[in-house]
This record gives sequence, structure tokens and C-alpha cells, in this order.
Amino acid sequence: MTSPVLVGLQGPLMGKRFPIGKAPITFGRSEENVVVLTSTFASRNHAEVRHENGGYVLHDRGSRNGTRVNGNPITIHTLQSGDQIIIGDETFRFETQDAPPIFSGDETIMQMPASPVLRVTIAGGGPVGLALALLLDNLMGPRVAIQIYESRWKWDGDRVAWKSPAEGNIRRQQVVTIQSRQYLKLPPDTQENLFTPGAFTEMWPSGPDSILDKGPRNIRIVTVEDKLLELANEKKARIQLVPALFDATNAQSSLAGQHVLAICDGSRSRTREFFTAKFGASDASMFSLDGQQVLDVVLGLRVKSELPDPMAVLLTVSQNRFLLNSLRGEGFLNMRLTAEEEKEAVGIDPIRQVFEECIQARPCLMEKNPGGDFFCSTHHTVFLPALLRGSALWRRVQEGLRLFGVTEENLTAVTCFRLDQVQRPRFTAHLFQRTPSNPGTYGFLLGDAANAIHFWPGRGLNSGLAAAISLARCLSKVWRGSPLRDADFLRHEAVMQMLQYRHKSRAWRQMVTTDDAGNVVAIKDLIAKGIAEGEKGEFDKEKDIAALMDRMRQIRSRLQTRISGMPDDAKLRTQLELLKGETIHTLLVSDPWDSGTVGGEEVDVDQFFTGAEADQSAAARA
Repeated sequence: MTSPVLVGLQGPLMGKRFPIGKAPITFGRSEENVVVLTSTFASRNHAEVRHENGGYVLHDRGSRNGTRVNGNPITIHTLQSGDQIIIGDETFRFETQDAPPIFSGDETIMQMPASPVLRVTIAGGGPVGLALALLLDNLMGPRVAIQIYESRWKWDGDRVAWKSPAEGNIRRQQVVTIQSRQYLKLPPDTQENLFTPGAFTEMWPSGPDSILDKGPRNIRIVTVEDKLLELANEKKARIQLVPALFDATNAQSSLAGQHVLAICDGSRSRTREFFTAKFGASDASMFSLDGQQVLDVVLGLRVKSELPDPMAVLLTVSQNRFLLNSLRGEGFLNMRLTAEEEKEAVGIDPIRQVFEECIQARPCLMEKNPGGDFFCSTHHTVFLPALLRGSALWRRVQEGLRLFGVTEENLTAVTCFRLDQVQRPRFTAHLFQRTPSNPGTYGFLLGDAANAIHFWPGRGLNSGLAAAISLARCLSKVWRGSPLRDADFLRHEAVMQMLQYRHKSRAWRQMVTTDDAGNVVAIKDLIAKGIAEGEKGEFDKEKDIAALMDRMRQIRSRLQTRISGMPDDAKLRTQLELLKGETIHTLLVSDPWDSGTVGGEEVDVDQFFTGAEADQSAAARA
């Protein structure tokens, strides 16, 4: 038996050992403490361990953000060997018996523990970051320790929860379509928790990404986030949830002691930008026309449609102006804007009489208030086109509502999405080299931080989940306690490059099309052309309806074997005749979804990772 010690597990003091004697061991940001903390969540005099009644007792000293043991908040706690003390984003383990040290006595020579544990930090606790953590827990069991950072979380008792809108967190209500190729590779308890009755629908037809006779499933992104976080809260033995922003600048010393950093903090990832020199600069030229990167701005209209799903699908894929993705009619009707319309999609502060692009730049959600205005509670602005009811953009919004059977009272919020794409040179990088005291850290771009994809063809979350599945399988396969190597990630990098090529090429075909002369043109420019011709009266409504009906018949004949309940000609014509001739003309000119060009073979992680991972998963759970 040796004297008890506290061992740093996470944070700048990772690997440091603090022997405990008769004198108290104090924690806090003040330099007077034995354990000086750097976490912004720590108080100056935060906590202390005292020798009491033959044991060791942890006391919280009235700290601002509390002290936790094994994830549970405490005021006074008698420590047992193996207990983990968590203060902000720093973690310490209490040990009373001889155990293989993390470092040698001079704290410079790394020694591998008897049961090597892979230390993983995840920046970003959205669906991809949480899915990666749950996959690693399922595949590796006690061989892995995971820490996830997310600033949109907060402590709620002994659990981590999502912050509320009043706390600055506007939850994402959009509906996403998850393909069976991805969701069937998630852990069984994850699938069971996600797809509860009533939480999803199967709106879209099956296709090349559908496996084992399962089709794609529509589910709200907020539901995905809630369900995955709920599961992660139950995995405290291996998953530590940290309600804080991951700050790469201040975390370098602790990060160098990690084996893996998974960067999952979105398309505007600060972590990725911090490590740009390691991953390489992005290239926008592949997604440009005439030297200019193609950018789509989409107006997102939160609606409830009265149309049945089969009709909504047919109306959606027959043109490129509007896209409805919903859950039993409730979701977002997305409207692709022209360059001129983008300038109109702004908010205005009615008191200061100034314009604000918060709806595009943040983006903010503007919800309908009792007065009928669409109001941004963050910036105190209202949506200008709706305020000016006679504006051209708002009249076109109303036409989109009519097309999809949405009454104006069932339009409850508006927002915007700015969509563009870049080519990334690599998704795996050696961030910190191995030293006598550090294992060497590898970084990985996942989710939108890796591949921000135009959502029109609906593969953004699927790409992120496939990336998480690939990395989890790769790590579970190669980790044996030895330092990681570049060659260990050859298969994962191949998967990431294939995902980039497949999904971004698909998305590019939903941003551009080819005219009769073979020139590539932006779809939003076709829409602008249709609007201009409509304003000049250069259209024939009856001929345009007939041409649009012919297009819908062809699409219906292709889909009706995979979607039952397709509308007949009479129902389609009745719906189209509700619209103005200018709108019909714009829908016709915008062209249908290019489903033929974007179809074909899909990326399958199973091509690179064999059934051995299933055996490893079973062994880990045992």
C-alpha cells in the first residue's frame, strides 16, 4: 500500500501526481492552492481533499460552478479508489493502491498502463461528435476514454442538457433524412433510442443508399441531438461531457497528452482554422464558375403543409425553386433565392431604422410574434420582406406556400442558409509529434468541419455519420497501446476522400445545370431568368402547366413503384392552377432535380472495414 495520490487525467495537469498526506490538498485558480487550476469554470478557492476519520473526504468550498465526482455534483464526498474528480474541464483520479503510473518519477518518461486506454477529445457535441463517442464506447469498451466539449450544453443536476433559447441556444428544428446505410451501422441501443414510434417518417423512396430493405428516415435534428445526448449521459464510465467551448489555443498543453482530437464543431470550425497549417488550405476553384465561387442563399420557411408526403415529394423533385423536407407535413420549406432576392432577405430594426443581415450572417431564426411580424429576439429585428407585404420577394414566398398547401397561419418562422463548398486536401493530420512525455496526437476533421455539403440533395448528416463510423472502426482496429502512425489511418482517409468526391459532386449538380449550348450555369441564375421573363409577360400559363405536367408524369412513373399514393393528374393540375403564371414559368425554367446524374454507387464504409470490428465490439462489451 502506498500513500494516496491524485493523478491528473484531463487538462493541463494530466499526468501530474499529487501525494495526499495529513495536510489538505486544495484546488483553485489562486496560486496559493496545491493544485492550481486554469479552467475558466474553476473558482479561486474551489475544493479540497482532507484526511478525516481514517479516510479522505472531498469538500466543495462554495465554488461558483460546482465540483463533481464520477459526473455527479457533490458538496461533501468520501473518496474511493478510482473516483474521478471533475472541476470544469479538468479531471483528476483518486488512487489508494499501487497502480502503473502514467509517468515515471521525474514525470518525463511515458510508461504505458497495464490496460492501455486510448484518450480521445472531441470538439463539438452535435450529432456527429456524439455519434462518434457512442460508437467508440460500443466498439472499444474500457480501452477508450472520451471527453466531448460543447458550449451549447449546461449542467442540469447530475446530467448535461442543452441550453434554452433564453440562454442563447436556438435549437435546430430542421428535418434531416438519414439513410439506412448509416443508421444501421450505429450501435443497437442508439438505433433503438433514435427511432421511437412517432419520432420519424419514411417520406423519401429507397435508393442505392438503402440496405437490408430499409429506407431513408426523416427525423428532426433536435430529436437526434436530444436522443444522442441522453444516451451519452448514461455512459459516464467512458464518456465525459464538458459544457464548454473547446479552445484550441488554451488547450494545447493538455491536448498534446491526448491520442486523438476529433474536430466536429461545424462548417465554421475555429478548431479547424487553428490547425489550418496541419490540414492544409481549402480550395474553392472546383466549385466556381468564371472564377467566382458559386454560393446559394436559401430562405428557410418553417411550415406545416396539408399535402400528403407522396405529393410533396413529386412537387419537390419536379423543380429547383422549392424543397420541402418535413415530418408529417411539419418542417422547413426551403426557397432558393436569386442574387437580387438575397439583398432583400434582411431584417430591420424598427426603432433605430437600420438594416441587419443577422438572418443570413448568423443565421438567426425569426419567429412570428402576436402582431404577425417575424421577429429576431437576439437582434430585435423583423424580417423586412414580410413587413412590406407588397414586396416582390414576399409575394413569391406566398406562391411557394400555395404550391405546398401551406396556409399563411401555418408559416411560423423564417431563417436563411448560406451554402457553398470547398475542396479539402486532407482530413487526417499529425497535430503533435511524439515526445518522451507525450504520445503524439492525431487530428481528424469530421461532419461539417470536414465536408460542409449543400443540403438540397440531403447528404450532409449522412456524410458526417459515415465519417464517424469509419474513424471509430479504424481506431478500434489499430489501437494496441503503441503510438499511432500515419499508416494506421490509410483506410479512414480513403473513406473521407471518397465521401468528399461523392457527396460534393452530387451537391454540385444541385447548384448548377447545363443549358442547351452545353454551358454550365448556376440554377439560381435560371430562376432569375424565369422571374425576368415572367415580369415581362413572356410566358403562356397553359403551355407551361402542360409542360410541367408532362415532367411530373415522367417523374411519377419512375417513383410510383417505390412510393405508394402518388397523386393523379387531376390533383396535380388543381394544385398548379392555384399559382400565378409567372410562378409556373419560373418552376418550369428552374429544371427538375438532376436525379439521374447524381444517382449511382454510394460510399460504403464496409468496403474498407471487414467483419472483424463486430467481433471486437462483442469482446469490448464483454
